[in-house]
Amino acid sequence: FVFSLQPKAAKGKGQVEKKAIHPYSRKAAYLASAAIKQQRKEKLKGEKAQRLNLIGEKLLWFQSQLDPDKAEYTKHDACEIIERYLHRFDRELEQIELANSIKGRQGRQYGSREAVIKQTIERERALYEGNGFEIPDIINSKHLKIFREWTGDLKKLPNIKMRKVSAKGSDSAPSAVSQDKHMEEENQEDASLNSDTD
Repeated sequence: FVFSLQPKAAKGKGQVEKKAIHPYSRKAAYLASAAIKQQRKEKLKGEKAQRLNLIGEKLLWFQSQLDPDKAEYTKHDACEIIERYLHRFDRELEQIELANSIKGRQGRQYGSREAVIKQTIERERALYEGNGFEIPDIINSKHLKIFREWTGDLKKLPNIKMRKVSAKGSDSAPSAVSQDKHMEEENQEDASLNSDTD
């Protein structure tokens, strides 16, 4: 008898064929449910990333507008910066208007971009004139210091305190109280002029 010494085939290392899953089984329902959950998670993750990017761009714009020599900002200063922010698309809108004014062109070029810009401006303007437009809190000096030190890292966004600023209560638009005082001063001047002429 002659024995040949050949190595045995390793058990379990070969590819095992996956069994077909019955479409109406509990396992199929579980796998379908897990796939839907995973898609929902990815969609929410993408939406959150997009929202954070928009907030990050907005905050970087505001950070670029800060005067490095200025230690404090008033509400009036914040309103001026918001007004500049609301006019940030003016140059692009002028370019679109210029492109559309050229004769011989059929239809409106960049119409969808123009519509998106105008909708964004209208929405932001309504917020600013209504409940308030959310900006980084530059009025509080402690929060301003933290905002100035921010490097643009989206993971550190929760450290930045935000504040809603409205055009209603700003110094740029005279309030009812200041108008009443102004009217009283005018009435006193008129009364003094009338008494001088008598």
